[in-house]
Amino acid sequence: MDAVTPFQAGGNTARRPRGRPRKTLGERDDGNRRMELVSAAAKLFRRKGFDGASTRDIAAAVGMHSGSPFYHFKSKGALLHAVMEQGMRSALDRQTAALQSASQSKFDASSLLRVLIRNHFDVLLGPGSDFIPVMLYESRSLTARQRASIARLRSDYESNWEPVLEALAEQGRLHGPVTLARLLIFGALNWSVQWFDAKKDASLDDLTDAALALFLHAPMRARKVTA
Repeated sequence: MDAVTPFQAGGNTARRPRGRPRKTLGERDDGNRRMELVSAAAKLFRRKGFDGASTRDIAAAVGMHSGSPFYHFKSKGALLHAVMEQGMRSALDRQTAALQSASQSKFDASSLLRVLIRNHFDVLLGPGSDFIPVMLYESRSLTARQRASIARLRSDYESNWEPVLEALAEQGRLHGPVTLARLLIFGALNWSVQWFDAKKDASLDDLTDAALALFLHAPMRARKVTA
């Protein structure tokens, strides 16, 4: 038997290969298209939830064919993980930069906590702030391995708060033990994504001042020495 050729006996039409269609120029696996997908997914996952946002919705948001996201990510779950990972890595970079800037001014512990809180509000509520809220409320949709990788990034992020809180505890200015205070602080700050409206509510600086007033005792005044 003759070998099968890619042409049909009755004409010159090539057989359509099985599997994924060939990528178009605009759908090639480059970093820019990948990041466009991650950013679009973050917005849609935040607005519609992981279950409510389809890959078709995400592809349409960046001008791709409905199946094209799978050239960049194996599944919608992998895209969700990429959203959370990108959000945490960006938050870590921004926090590191804020602390490095503060270290040049030799801030005390309460001033450093203000820097950390203000930066965290910016991560949660500022421009491009879809990533972390998705992480806070859609982690149940990750696999165990994906959750573990995000947990490590969160631990790295929160570890920078520990020495600041410990210093404040030693000064008698922190409400509660360090571990509980850290959990309560993050719980309170993170909940702001549910209610904060920049058009109606206070500024992020106002939020920071209010948070500090809740978490810290007022500084002790020096006692006057009498003869």
